[in-house]
Amino acid sequence: MRKLSILLIVSLCGISCSRSTDDFQPETIVALERGALDRWGKGDPQGFFDIMAPDQTYFDPTTAQRIDGQAALKKYFAPFAGKIKIEKVEMIDPKVQRSGDLAVLTFNLVDYGAQVDGGPKTTVRWNSTEVYQRLNGSWKIVHSHWSYVKPTLKD
Repeated sequence: MRKLSILLIVSLCGISCSRSTDDFQPETIVALERGALDRWGKGDPQGFFDIMAPDQTYFDPTTAQRIDGQAALKKYFAPFAGKIKIEKVEMIDPKVQRSGDLAVLTFNLVDYGAQVDGGPKTTVRWNSTEVYQRLNGSWKIVHSHWSYVKPTLKD
């Protein structure tokens, strides 16, 4: 009888416990990122905060160490709010790799006419890795890592 019960549970689990297929599209993640980048280019970092988990982690080339949590990241971004202007953003070759409730978005980004606080306009080229996790049905960034493409290294 015990063997029959185990077989029945395994059989039922195969039907009801397996992950149902969902309607995930990689473009969903890319669209979230593009929306946040568009807002960032107008000096509005809130676009990223809207799609980040509260406990996200963050690296970029100007940080000495990892920034943990949205509160710390808001403090770090505060001096840039309203002061960044980017004329055109080009997201190059975005790729989303997904496993269950995690998705990794990698892409190159070119910021044309990037300007901070009225300073000189520049073109900035980035490598980006964004790790998304589905939390309560929504995709949120849990880790961001930004670096310069071919940075100039000092001796």
